[in-house]
Amino acid sequence: MPRVTRRSVLKAAAGLALPAVFRKYATAAPSETVHHASFGASGMAGADIGSLAASKHLKLVAVAEVDQSKLGEVKKRFPDCRVYDDFRVLLDKEKDLHSVNVSTPDHMHAPIAMTAMNRGLHVYGQKPLTQTIYEARRLAEVAAAKKLVTQMGIQVHSAAVHRLVVKLIRDGAIGTVKEVHSWSGKSWGDPNPRPDRKDPVPAGFDWDRWLGVAAERPFIKDYYHPGEWRKRLDFGTGTFGDMACHILDPVYEALALTTPTAIRSELPGPNADNWSLAVQVRYAFPGTKHAADGATLTWYNGNARPPKAVQEMVNAGTNLAFQGSIYVGEKGAMYSPAYDTPTLFPREKFRDFKLPEVKGDDHYLQFVEAVRGNGTTSAPFGYSGPLTELVLLGCLATRFPKADLSWDAKALKVTNLPDANRFVRKTYRKGWEVAGLS
Repeated sequence: MPRVTRRSVLKAAAGLALPAVFRKYATAAPSETVHHASFGASGMAGADIGSLAASKHLKLVAVAEVDQSKLGEVKKRFPDCRVYDDFRVLLDKEKDLHSVNVSTPDHMHAPIAMTAMNRGLHVYGQKPLTQTIYEARRLAEVAAAKKLVTQMGIQVHSAAVHRLVVKLIRDGAIGTVKEVHSWSGKSWGDPNPRPDRKDPVPAGFDWDRWLGVAAERPFIKDYYHPGEWRKRLDFGTGTFGDMACHILDPVYEALALTTPTAIRSELPGPNADNWSLAVQVRYAFPGTKHAADGATLTWYNGNARPPKAVQEMVNAGTNLAFQGSIYVGEKGAMYSPAYDTPTLFPREKFRDFKLPEVKGDDHYLQFVEAVRGNGTTSAPFGYSGPLTELVLLGCLATRFPKADLSWDAKALKVTNLPDANRFVRKTYRKGWEVAGLS
């Protein structure tokens, strides 16, 4: 089986063969072109635009971007595309849209997505779907109520390698799973306090609109924009939020996980402004068809890694992948490097085991076709919303190291530590309220 990388997943294209579903609101007929707008013009937004526009059935008609210096490529590739510096103005003026992609910093994912959904538009939203648990719940609820086509940007979810991992676990290759260890070597955090200074805002950059729903504060050069915002509590979700939506996705789906019965963070948490560099969070879950009762999932990032004994189960040694998962079952273990082919252990037991053949789809074109009325998406908000809730619950837990948290998913409440509930949702800045979220 050929090696699958994140880059190849983003570029892959394949035919679709999913059951048809028809929707109300702005769904384009199969013979029509999907009129699409992007929130964001470069970076991940640029990648999303390029992958969505790979469909001959999608036309990029508008872009909202707060930094005019980021518009060069999109203007070059789509000279007829209309440009706005305020997402609200774009949505007010563009009356013939069918769909949008939300590819901004994390803190604006939910406000923009909900505003678009309130107008009946289909949404491709980058991961993490939202910055808070409450926002993730509300987006999933509204998407279902309005019967909108949605997809979270976890591109590997539609790839063959993801489907292979899920199939192996669900087919019982390693038996009922008792524990999973997942990790990323990324360190989106900062142990230092926020600098006490104010820098000039660059020409063509609207700092106020970049802040959006977040509280006002001075601009600090190279501290927030364009890439460092992931480290900041008010704007990003650290490595956990950035990467766990990818890496825990097959774990969540394969094991059919539900609400954790307990969650605990072991390492020092964030400071007043920034996420921590290293994280180790352990969840425990009720049993499912594929997971033992009390099965645990432990997430590590930065320099934290699974215990040596777990690594030795899969002969990893010093060659443990930069990102991935180890599944420990009653009949064996599975080593699943991120975006690559999994391996079953012990090797002698699985020497003659043949990996099943599975096919993948293009995550982006799947969304476009679903908007046109052809098929469904594989990571709609009804799936990716609860996945995001699980990830963000882990982010919340890092704020309370060494505390065993009990979570009431229905009430969206930590039941044994009331102080933790102030992080379940946030207050939007005055003038930036959004119907359905504020």
